[in-house]
Amino acid sequence: MKTVQRLCFSFLLLMLLCCGEPSKKDATQTPAPVVDPLPSWNDGVLKRSIITYVEKVTDSLSADFIPVHDRIATFDNDGTLWAERPYVQELFAFYRVEEMVKQKPELKSKQPFKAVIEKDKSYFAKGGEKALLQLVAVTHTGITEDEFELSVKHFFTTAKYPRGNVPIKNITYQPQLELLNYLRNNNFKTFICTGGTIEFVRGISRELYGIPKDQVVGTTFKYKFVPGNGTVIREPTLDLFNDKEGKPVGIQEHIGQRPVFACGNEGGGGDIAMLQYCQGSKYTSFQMIINHDDSTREFFYQEKDSASLKAAMKNKWNVVSMKNDWETVFATETKAP
Repeated sequence: MKTVQRLCFSFLLLMLLCCGEPSKKDATQTPAPVVDPLPSWNDGVLKRSIITYVEKVTDSLSADFIPVHDRIATFDNDGTLWAERPYVQELFAFYRVEEMVKQKPELKSKQPFKAVIEKDKSYFAKGGEKALLQLVAVTHTGITEDEFELSVKHFFTTAKYPRGNVPIKNITYQPQLELLNYLRNNNFKTFICTGGTIEFVRGISRELYGIPKDQVVGTTFKYKFVPGNGTVIREPTLDLFNDKEGKPVGIQEHIGQRPVFACGNEGGGGDIAMLQYCQGSKYTSFQMIINHDDSTREFFYQEKDSASLKAAMKNKWNVVSMKNDWETVFATETKAP
């Protein structure tokens, strides 16, 4: 019996020696600092609204909880994720004209090649959207997808954006890169929904935004399979112009469900339908319009009829003032997460 008592006593003594009293350091340890998920956004109502929204829809105990598989976020690209004055796709089309003329000099005398080479702005001014689509059609089709993607990547390694003469990657918006990451960290699936051609944006979506090819929705041309060499090429026939009312159609075709978070920009009224479509979700949703009101750090421009801002006011969408809501505008170095 005494042996058992001695063993118990030894065990208790060992436990006390090992555990001891909590150190003063442990008792007074300060909690880890809270990390700001949107450091390039100025503190204010809009930033708090974004964070509040994300927190409540990802809280399983909240009445606004959204299951992970329904957390779809769509972002326009031009003027929403990067600058749009001038359009980067337009710069790429001009680049393609140069490359194509090098291979076939006889193209110099044909429109729209001639207008680009001679810098005839009146040709596109008179032709409007139709002339621009023609330019895109002749410069973005007729080659394999591999050839086209190689051309896109070469363009992005050499091209400079006219304003500031900086690499294209430097005109992406830093606050938006942070927002994309913040949403993904909370199990949102982020998509680009652009009026630009789908293949062009796919060529840079992962590198610039961390968004894979299959999460890009854009303007498409008709495809054709070539049995002889087993490739797919695009024909110069428009399939879907993914802008304005075309955006909800593109989202349905590519994603198959409404987004619960949608962000576009004020500029051409191209994103109103996408935000309206998002607002019709059965879940609590969030809509946001970027207002280009910073003439110093970016550009100042508005739609003649202010359609996007009027729609935002009517539907109670969030409006981002670049001037007031963004501490930083451009990313000086863009890296995919």
